[in-house]
Amino acid sequence: MATHEPTHDHEHDHDHEHDDGEHDAMDECIEACLQCHVVTTMTAQYCLAKGGEMADMSHVGLLLDTAEIAQTSANFMLRGSPFHTLTCGACAELCRACAEACRAMADDDEHMAHCAEICDHCASHCEEMVVEEEE
Repeated sequence: MATHEPTHDHEHDHDHEHDDGEHDAMDECIEACLQCHVVTTMTAQYCLAKGGEMADMSHVGLLLDTAEIAQTSANFMLRGSPFHTLTCGACAELCRACAEACRAMADDDEHMAHCAEICDHCASHCEEMVVEEEE
């Protein structure tokens, strides 16, 4: 059976002209996006299983939209796309909205609180990518 290495140990080539600090920030953003993709996808499944308000189409849709844009942002950065700031900007916006929605449903639900935390973390990293490019 094949095993997969954890994503935080991956190596990739991207053709950037960044110094090491910017490269490290991009690697951290890629990891945050990949983690966000996994957590929001799993949270969508969790919400559907829980039913009720959590399974509301708009909430599950937001989770899935966030998962997709996080994966897309990671892919753009992994490929060294000069357009990664566009996807990172969109990702940050969706992550903030998703974090707010999950936090509103968190009450005593650790899964929802964790999703909100991961989305906030991803949003912060993506916002940093956008700011770095503007400088």
